[in-house]
This record gives sequence, structure tokens and C-alpha cells, in this order.
Amino acid sequence: MDFLLENILNLVGFLVGLAIGIMSYIGFRNTGSPTLFRLTIAFSSISLGFFVIWTGYVVEDFVTKSGSVERSIQTVGIAIQMVGYFFIAFSHSIKSFFPKSSYFRSVIILPLFLVSSVQLEHIFRSVSFILLAYGAIETMLSYFENRNKGAISVSAGLGLLALGEFLGWYSFVFPESVLYSASMIIKIGGLILLFIPVSKVPLTKMKFDEDPK
Repeated sequence: MDFLLENILNLVGFLVGLAIGIMSYIGFRNTGSPTLFRLTIAFSSISLGFFVIWTGYVVEDFVTKSGSVERSIQTVGIAIQMVGYFFIAFSHSIKSFFPKSSYFRSVIILPLFLVSSVQLEHIFRSVSFILLAYGAIETMLSYFENRNKGAISVSAGLGLLALGEFLGWYSFVFPESVLYSASMIIKIGGLILLFIPVSKVPLTKMKFDEDPK
């Protein structure tokens, strides 16, 4: 049952990410915004990552029948998603890769202590968590400065994605638990929250890159 649920959740993640990627591309075509172009790459990468992992489940279910998904397939999918998280965090909030504040530096360094081995999955998930947590914090700070209501949805979405990656890391530590399914559900919820501000762009034809003076 858990295997089937994880299979379905990866498929749903692929479809949700693909839908947001298409919407971002439509927004880019209507507005010419470089931010939306980066978001198109981001959500396409996230969607592709879900697709790769889902393909691993399908192969295991119908071909290998080994009882577990090939670790290398999961690693590739997580790495592709990590690239997408970089673009989505950068597009929404990150002005420079390393923050000036010592507090935010601690946020970046802290997840590195969670890496219990040199396995690539742990490293990729740690980097993803760093990008998403930092993006969520920066976006929320921008809301307090500009009072842009869309920033709340973006910050919450990034926060849920970060939590999903954190739980996904713990699912490797406790492989028989429901943490992986929970992380997938939370990540899908985060993508849906990010879809809300992106979905308005093609209708309003707003340019996100114009700074008010």
C-alpha cells in the first residue's frame, strides 16, 4: 500500500510541477519576464525530478520486482529537483548566494551537520533544504517590507518544500516509516501554494522585474 501511495504521489508531483511550469512559460511569453523564464526552468526541473523517481517506481513494479526503487534513480531525481529548487529560490528571493547576515549563514551551515554519510541523496537534500529555507525567510522579510500579499503564499510554499525535503532526509534514516509519503504530500502542497501567484501572471500581464521607484 505504501509503495502504491508513493508511486501515485510522485506522479501527482510530476503533473503539478508540469502544470506550473507550463503556466510559468505562458506568463513568460506574455510578459517577457526573466523571472518567469527562470521559474519555467525551475518547475520543469522539479517536474522532471518527480518523473524520474516515478519511472523508478514503475520499473520496479513491472520489471525488476525487487521490492525497492533503485537508489541511483532516486539520486538522479533528487539532483534534478535540487536544480529546480535553486532556480525557484533565486527567482523569488535570493539576491546573492551567500547572505550578509551571520544569522542566515547559520541557517545555511546548520543542515550540513545533518549529513550522516557521504551518500549523494543526503547531500542533495541538504542543499535543497538550504535553498528553500533561505528563500522562504528572504521572501517573508520582503513581505514585511513591501506588504505584497503574494509573498505570503510564496514564502509558505517554499517553507513547505523545505519541510518536505527535511522529512525526505529522515525517510532515509527510518525507511519503514510514513515519513516519505508525508514529505511527498507536503511538497505537493508547497507547489500548489507557489502556483497561486504564478497563475495570475498570464491574466494580469505583470512584469515582476520592474522595481517600483
